[in-house]
Amino acid sequence: MNILQIPTGAIQENCYLVSDEQHLLIIDPGAEAEKIIGVIGKNDAKPVAILLTHTHYDHIGAVDQLRYHYQIPVYVSPLEDAWLSDPQMNLSGLGRHDDMDDVFIRPADHLFELKAYDIAGLRFEVVATPGHSIGSVSFVFPDFVVSGDALFRGSIGRTDLPTGNLEQLLTSIRTQLFTLPNEFPVYPGHGAPTTIEREKRYNPFFNN
Repeated sequence: MNILQIPTGAIQENCYLVSDEQHLLIIDPGAEAEKIIGVIGKNDAKPVAILLTHTHYDHIGAVDQLRYHYQIPVYVSPLEDAWLSDPQMNLSGLGRHDDMDDVFIRPADHLFELKAYDIAGLRFEVVATPGHSIGSVSFVFPDFVVSGDALFRGSIGRTDLPTGNLEQLLTSIRTQLFTLPNEFPVYPGHGAPTTIEREKRYNPFFNN
């Protein structure tokens, strides 16, 4: 299984393409749909679904363009499905973002359960990692994890946004991510990849 990181938008949110030789998952297409389509066009694998770790605007901005272009379903936590079309909750409508358009995305086609999935042979488990937002999830693939805005290289997600909670986020990481194999690569919503071992050892939120 392959994973490709595509930074998108003004704050360089990481969209990921996870694929085998035939099929491809799009994770968190935050912006720049044409850029993502261009990268996918260089890949022989066929897109089969869009997966969302959470629904803040910087992770969902290109969802509808891609779902229409490829005619594929969107998956999201039931706790945040309504946020897709709510600019206050997806944060695009906040006063500090007056320089950008409000983001309205159609409801998801499928609501995640916390279980293992097999979509066209691409296997992963959905685990709850709330704390950055109430419906945040991470995707555990056979040999890596996509952590959304829960865990970053040397940091964690913000908890000062609506439904954020620091203790909940720290617990999520300890119980859902730090229980993975130490050698697992971690692909976060922003910034460079890391590993479970590195964050256990050096992340200041867990070593103070």
